[in-house]
Amino acid sequence: MKSKSVSLKKPLLQVALDFADLKRALKLAVEAVDGGCDWIEVGTPLIKSEGLNAVREMKSRFPQIPIVADMKTMDVGRLEVELAAKAGATIVGVLGASSDETIKEAVSAARNYGANIIVDMIEVRDIVKRAREAEKMGADFIGIHIPIDEQMKGKVSFDIVRKVASSVGIPVSVAGGINSENASEVVRNGAAIVVAGGAITKSKDAKKAVEDIKRAITRKIKVKSEFFKRVDENNIRDILSKVSAANISDAIHRCPPLVGLSAICPGAKTFGRAITVRTYPGDWAKPVEAIDAASVGDIIVIDAGGVGPAVWGELATRSAMIKKISGVVIDGAIRDTADIKKMKFPAYAKIITPQAGEPKGFGEINVPVTVSDVRISPGDWIFGDEDGVIVIPKETAVEHINRAMDVLERENRLRTEINSGQTLADLIELLKWEKK
Repeated sequence: MKSKSVSLKKPLLQVALDFADLKRALKLAVEAVDGGCDWIEVGTPLIKSEGLNAVREMKSRFPQIPIVADMKTMDVGRLEVELAAKAGATIVGVLGASSDETIKEAVSAARNYGANIIVDMIEVRDIVKRAREAEKMGADFIGIHIPIDEQMKGKVSFDIVRKVASSVGIPVSVAGGINSENASEVVRNGAAIVVAGGAITKSKDAKKAVEDIKRAITRKIKVKSEFFKRVDENNIRDILSKVSAANISDAIHRCPPLVGLSAICPGAKTFGRAITVRTYPGDWAKPVEAIDAASVGDIIVIDAGGVGPAVWGELATRSAMIKKISGVVIDGAIRDTADIKKMKFPAYAKIITPQAGEPKGFGEINVPVTVSDVRISPGDWIFGDEDGVIVIPKETAVEHINRAMDVLERENRLRTEINSGQTLADLIELLKWEKK
């Protein structure tokens, strides 16, 4: 079965509504339509949360706009496409990883009910080969999808778009990490449909975000985005300067801070790679030696057993500031806190005491340490603010810091909606989600 001939005269913008709440999705859809979006996508999370009623509501509110139902159908292709089409979907999504028979059945049902089929290549190994097969089976569109979980790991590349677009004769849709700064690149590589989700749904001004992306794809230019570039190993510090310990905790599945540590300087915020020290209670030799071993921007993390006497004070702080060290975290005692506050040096400690220890020289530098039952390795990222200190393992730093930025961006949208007069409970329909 050959695909129907679908010709698009210009690149289109599809807005993906990946909400869990229909009310919020409808509100944003109004802004997106006002901004000039071409298609509205009822995202998979919204369909799973609200059912196909979400499609019905969108079609009822916006009868002139094509509605994409991102069903991600993997089996029973005929039934799922029939249900979506009857609910008002113009385009229905089927997974390229599903069987040939599922795709053929989906295409057949779409023909019966006047809908179109997009075959989503998410997690398909040979995308070009499968795209050609899907076209022969009657697909109307090919969807290239960079999964959100991969975006969080810094994997955003549009190289495959060009290869697929030059290999098939049907329009190619591209989703995943697209904003007004990279949308033109997607179009230049051959995309006929640009799918934008978070760059719009997390925006403080969704209408403007839509207008910016539309301008980018029609003029093939970069338009500055309010959203920060996704993190890689080279710009971790830039992202950390934007987020909070609370954002990071949420990103790492609500991980707790290092328990029992207090910020010495109110308002302090710091981040850097850990240079670790294990020392005996009151032995300040290795902590001071670590200052010389540290690099600019590092944070010294001292395991002193959680007890006194002090292993850090004003003179060590002065030395650390000369070396441009970003802070110190002490599972133990600190002193000279009045002076340290005046210097505004980010310091966290379990105990404040005037009593100093002795420099005996026991201990080690740059070995794994344990603070508040959290294992910290040299090179892990440390983040501290007034809420506490969070450890970000170096192996997962890119992913977790990206997720922290995603948390902040989503909260920024919620702030905008709250400021418009809604309470948080009403906004997220809290009662609906309470466990029964």
